[in-house]
Amino acid sequence: MPTLQFKGKSFVQNHHLAVKFHQLVGVKGKSLTDKVSLHDNLIVQGDNLKALKALLPTYAGKVKCIYIDPPYNTGNEKWVYNDNVNSPMMQEWLGSVVDKDDLTRHDKWLCMMMPRLKLLKELLAEDGAIFVSIDDNEQHVMRVLMDEVFGQHNFVANIIWQKNFSPRNTAKWFSEDHDYLCCYAKNKDQWAPQLLDRTEEQLKMYSNPDNDPRGPWTSGDISARNPYDKGRYSVKAPSGRVIKGPPAGRYWTISEDKFKELDREGRIWWGEDGNNAPRHKRFLSDVKEGIVPRTIWLHSEAGNTQEAKKEINDLLQFEEEPFQTPKPSKLLARLLSITTSNEDIVLDSFAGSGTTAHAVLKLNKEDGGNRRFILVEMEDYADSITAERVRRVIKGVPKSKNFQEGTGGSFSYFKLGPPIEMEHILHGDRLPSYEELARYVYYTATGEEFNAEDISGDPKKPFIGTSKHYLGGVYLFYEPDMGYLMDRAFTLDMARALGKHNNKRRLVFAPMKYLDQDYLDEMRIDYSQLPFEIYKFKGV
Repeated sequence: MPTLQFKGKSFVQNHHLAVKFHQLVGVKGKSLTDKVSLHDNLIVQGDNLKALKALLPTYAGKVKCIYIDPPYNTGNEKWVYNDNVNSPMMQEWLGSVVDKDDLTRHDKWLCMMMPRLKLLKELLAEDGAIFVSIDDNEQHVMRVLMDEVFGQHNFVANIIWQKNFSPRNTAKWFSEDHDYLCCYAKNKDQWAPQLLDRTEEQLKMYSNPDNDPRGPWTSGDISARNPYDKGRYSVKAPSGRVIKGPPAGRYWTISEDKFKELDREGRIWWGEDGNNAPRHKRFLSDVKEGIVPRTIWLHSEAGNTQEAKKEINDLLQFEEEPFQTPKPSKLLARLLSITTSNEDIVLDSFAGSGTTAHAVLKLNKEDGGNRRFILVEMEDYADSITAERVRRVIKGVPKSKNFQEGTGGSFSYFKLGPPIEMEHILHGDRLPSYEELARYVYYTATGEEFNAEDISGDPKKPFIGTSKHYLGGVYLFYEPDMGYLMDRAFTLDMARALGKHNNKRRLVFAPMKYLDQDYLDEMRIDYSQLPFEIYKFKGV
């Protein structure tokens, strides 16, 4: 497999591992829900690399479909490299605008994408797929990068989307009418796109001129140019006319015995007068219920950029267009219709104007589904544009031409909080909430999904979940109070209060302990001291 080399690669290959876990802080006033929850539809404001890492404890391996629309790196977007990688060279990159004059802009783009793709892969379900919108500026290197992260064998397709429906005569060379949607599966053996519904026009292809009781049908040519050693024989039409063979240079596609069998079954069509060349009758009931997706998506079926701009303006009434190349909800709805079912989770970590959430809500309303979306947007417009669009889609806009009636639904708005750093806990600085520390230590120690609803709230038996290895439970003795952390030690009485172990292993986090290892072994307890040793149990 070809290997992609770029400036800074050695520093970012494992950078996603060094990214600290950050707290996710709910913002009730910006949410549209009665109860802010990480298990709701989500809009997260903050750097998407840090946000993806913060989402791992709750959503690792749970996301069915990922769609991202990263900067195309045309030199006109003026994006900024912000990843604080431990390298003097890359430290010099921080905060500088990436434009056409930047000779390292392709290296910076790849350095930005690699750690994000690696975290996205961790969030993707085993039977999930990722789609990346891109154009010719970085499509060629992005494919090689995706091969490296997801595996060349998991490449599925490079879909061409017709984003413009009229030519641009001002173009210097060619009118660029398309973008790409590059699709990779997490595990190609476990993923396949769902079939698309047939359109009315496609259904009309199945006529029924002879009122066949087996239902509507269409006919297909029974000859082809491909050589077939059993494909040269004469046939006799019902009218008595003998057809000596297929047209010159062609072959029947089936053997003579198979032809006679189909003719007996009434699956050969000779025309209304029984004198035409034979054609194979294909019944609608015999074919797949839908259409296999194709790799060219025309604007008539997947929308276009102009339609997308009108859509946003209709919802938000912009005086100036903040997005030059937005994506239409029709495009995302088509993508989601072939990749998701009722309860699936969809993630977009370059959320922009919120098109992905719009498409999820729209599709749920149409088919009664309960798909959930997770959007991540770092820019200041995360609330004023991204979230505001979603609010209006949910509630409806009375003055809108097309969105007067809302879709219904809810979402919880989160901001990226401070990092969870053990040295800060040690010094009592920026102590995380109980739930945030529980989320961090549970996932870091077990590698499994954390569910805040499992928290017992009982200070004597502070249960936070079970895992495959710790069937007896995981427990966290902690309060965001320095006095508590300095005085609280795990004692024999506290161990007994956890109840009988029933020969099931347990994991206990506490600031300190007054129990020796023999007691811990006897009571089937693995102990981890806060703020240290949390990584000790990773991967067990």
